Amino acid sequence: MPSVSRRFGAAGGRFERPSGRTDPALAAPVILMVSGGADSTALLVLAATSALDIDDGRGQARVARERLHVLHVNHRLRGLDAEEDEEFVRDLAARYGIPCTIRRADVAALAASTGDNVENAGRELRYAEAARLANDLSERLGTPRSAARILTAHTADDRAETFFMNAIRGTGAAGLSSIPRRRNRIVRPLLDRTHEELCDLLRMRGIVWREDGTNADTRYLRSYVRHEVMPVVRARNPRVVESLASTCDILSDEDAYLTAVAARALRDLTRRESAGLVVLDAARLAALEVAVARRVVRAALLAVCPGARLEARHVAGVLRAVAAGEGSLTIPMGVSARAEHGLLVLRARSAVPAATASWLEVPGRLELADGREVSARVVEAPAGVDVAARARAHALEWDGASVLLDATAAGVDPARGGRLWVDAPRPGDVLCPLGMHGQSKKVSDLLGEAGVPLEDRPAVPVVRTSPTGRVVWVAPVRPDERARCTAATRWLLELTLSEGV
Repeated sequence: MPSVSRRFGAAGGRFERPSGRTDPALAAPVILMVSGGADSTALLVLAATSALDIDDGRGQARVARERLHVLHVNHRLRGLDAEEDEEFVRDLAARYGIPCTIRRADVAALAASTGDNVENAGRELRYAEAARLANDLSERLGTPRSAARILTAHTADDRAETFFMNAIRGTGAAGLSSIPRRRNRIVRPLLDRTHEELCDLLRMRGIVWREDGTNADTRYLRSYVRHEVMPVVRARNPRVVESLASTCDILSDEDAYLTAVAARALRDLTRRESAGLVVLDAARLAALEVAVARRVVRAALLAVCPGARLEARHVAGVLRAVAAGEGSLTIPMGVSARAEHGLLVLRARSAVPAATASWLEVPGRLELADGREVSARVVEAPAGVDVAARARAHALEWDGASVLLDATAAGVDPARGGRLWVDAPRPGDVLCPLGMHGQSKKVSDLLGEAGVPLEDRPAVPVVRTSPTGRVVWVAPVRPDERARCTAATRWLLELTLSEGV
């Protein structure tokens, strides 16, 4: 979020804070993404000859020539034209003494393999290649990766077109704010200039550029907006591009503020987080203002699956489940959302933990599939101590994550040790929960009463006497009554579930 001084003041204004950037940061690489079209050609020319604001704390300033590096990605979609674009960019970069890197990829084949459309596949590829090049050059120069800049040639026209495209598709404030001036290392220094202004600049300097024939194909949404929508709107308001630029700035600033508020809320609401998994406090989420809650859910879903292409209806579906206190849905890209027992569980399908199925030596430790571990040991019961009371106190102290059982009753030889079998809950599993005086209960019912979400149940360790034997402990929910400590217990089996090392 830019400050008032940053957005409206001149560089070096009296309220501007010192940037605090070090000299090494100001030597970081600046990647110019150049296709050969008018806008990117102008970007190269301006970067080499004029001052640009690349958002490094210096405002409008010349970029040292040695920092510049051109990247051209040949999508191999247009045959000979694509080869000529590549040659044009290489020659233009050489003309201004700027190193040039060429990347080639079969974008059509890439899109087919991923199920994505060609436009999206090409865009993702370009940014991935730019990030890779920026990282490589940063390492070579010994500068921080975060100080590198990737410059694109998006203009005010692109911003207006994207506004209408997102409005047609349906979007929120983030989509209507259109193309941001900066996203992480990606900076768009030409966002206040129109396409026609850049073409005029090139004409005055006698510089030609390449034209992409596909830009006139109105089967693509951007081309449709450019050639069918914009002329109509411009006839009504000749300054519509400038007007929309101002609107997008306002929306972008306000969206950035709300996003920051949502980020703080997300941290407060998160109860558990791991690769492909986020668990939120659903009750507190339901109490949030809806504008913040939408952003919390969106951020959490993207944390679970960064590649997810979320739509407003997906977020709304999650919020409806949260408001109802229960419900589930599946989101494209393989994300499941479930609200139950006061929690909202968001999980990538690939993140469902694999069930552990292995012997636990006594004494010994067993690492589970999710990184936790179950340990077991046998200790002699202290003389003159109420063993049953001690076992109850131990379970309370550990909140059920460690239990003391009668070793013999649990199938372990106190003298020679033994082993127990650990796996996941199975359909039809039954135990006699401690405290229910011998009454049996399905393990699935026990987990439901304990508030364990369905998605988490495959990760619940179940300790058995053998692969086909009875259940001794459902960790950390409840041990079996038949293995409880009594006044006659002489040897204690201590079972503990921990987070591991």
